[in-house]
Amino acid sequence: MTSDLTRATAAELAALYRKGKASPVEALKAILARAETVNPRLNALCLIDAEPALKAATASEKRWKKGETLSAIDGVPVSIKELVRVKGWPTLMGSKAVDPHQPWTEDAPAVQRLREAGAVIFAQSTSPEYGHKGVTESPLRGVTRNPWDLERTSGGSSGGAGAAVVAGLGPLAIGTDGGGSIRLPASFCGIVGHKPTFGRVAAWPPSVNGDLANTGPMTRTVEDCALMMNVIARPDMRDPTSLPADDVDYVKKLDGKVKKLKVGLVLKFGDHHLDPEVGALVAKAARTFEKLGCEVEEATPDLGGVDGRKIFGIHWLCFVQRVLQMFPPEKHALLDPTLLAMARDGAKYSSADLVAAMADRRTLSLGWNRFLAAYDLLLCPTLAVPAFDVGRMAPALADGTPNTQWSPYTHHFNLSRHPSASVPCGLTKSGLPVGLMITAGHYRDALVLRAAHHYQAAAPLKTPALPA
Repeated sequence: MTSDLTRATAAELAALYRKGKASPVEALKAILARAETVNPRLNALCLIDAEPALKAATASEKRWKKGETLSAIDGVPVSIKELVRVKGWPTLMGSKAVDPHQPWTEDAPAVQRLREAGAVIFAQSTSPEYGHKGVTESPLRGVTRNPWDLERTSGGSSGGAGAAVVAGLGPLAIGTDGGGSIRLPASFCGIVGHKPTFGRVAAWPPSVNGDLANTGPMTRTVEDCALMMNVIARPDMRDPTSLPADDVDYVKKLDGKVKKLKVGLVLKFGDHHLDPEVGALVAKAARTFEKLGCEVEEATPDLGGVDGRKIFGIHWLCFVQRVLQMFPPEKHALLDPTLLAMARDGAKYSSADLVAAMADRRTLSLGWNRFLAAYDLLLCPTLAVPAFDVGRMAPALADGTPNTQWSPYTHHFNLSRHPSASVPCGLTKSGLPVGLMITAGHYRDALVLRAAHHYQAAAPLKTPALPA
């Protein structure tokens, strides 16, 4: 039963609770036991708070017995990325520079919504410092490894969340995404990760990454993503950019039709290397959409001649340089050297540089708006490569030089604010998962999840026994 419960989805756990075949306490204990064995090898969870979680699970168990549940995920264990505030837990941002001795008296909006829904918040997942890079390692936390291959990265910056979900350390996780940080680990770890339309999931405190940053769900199935969205996709007065409630039932919307949807397939976003296996798996996924009744065609977006990578780089580095302002100079030596280097690079940009990048951002966003007015969905790779070795910031090209453009896709939709999800679309010959990214127009999160759900049902990823 322990093994079964750690592999169960949130929807499956709720069904077991309803039938009296398992309880929230049994599920949590199974996951805690697995964490004792697996987490030391993965470093996916940096804090496990068992006692209050067991109390929450016990309270949920009583509600299930009385038929007074708070939501469809009542009693389901969930981990929270360490960049997201949880009452009573030090939110150290993966940093040695953050003072742990603070009150920590308030939950972030998504955490508050999860508590109100009866979910069992039991652990904090690892992140690189301030989520500044696409691999999960830091001077404070060390290296987080990929359960598919312990010598590979789990991605970042929600790499702890991605590793935890696929390894059976809780079926639900909250991640954050400022340039792909939900979707990157989802691709590398073979799970589902959804970056909502900007503002759909309220966030507080504000991210150092400004309006690039999003909070969203990471799960093994699209159905579980939808269950989470039903809970967390609500406004909050603490976030002035949060969208008004739309009262969408994301779970009910999963069963809507995808037949006759017009789908644009874009394999490359410019002149960058695309791993042939990744390209082949994404093209195969596009053929599956055709079998589902969609009209799929290869397309070329017109982005007004602007360079998305350059635009994102200026925004990102200018935001990251704020970290230098948050700490006195004597603490800068505590920062991850890569974060410190990025922050110093960001400080070199002038206000004129940033304003020009903001103008180009609007041009880029308009280009994607026009594309997503012509097509219901965009299909593309989540990443240009499968997971690479730990200890590296980037994989190597054939000539041995670093492939700095291994993630050319995801940041476009942080800039443009469109909803975008990664869903597994197969394994490479070496057994590493590859992600398909599905994107739609603003506020069409339900359509993204519906398409991902139909695809996942048609082409489920057969997960072998993972090394962890």
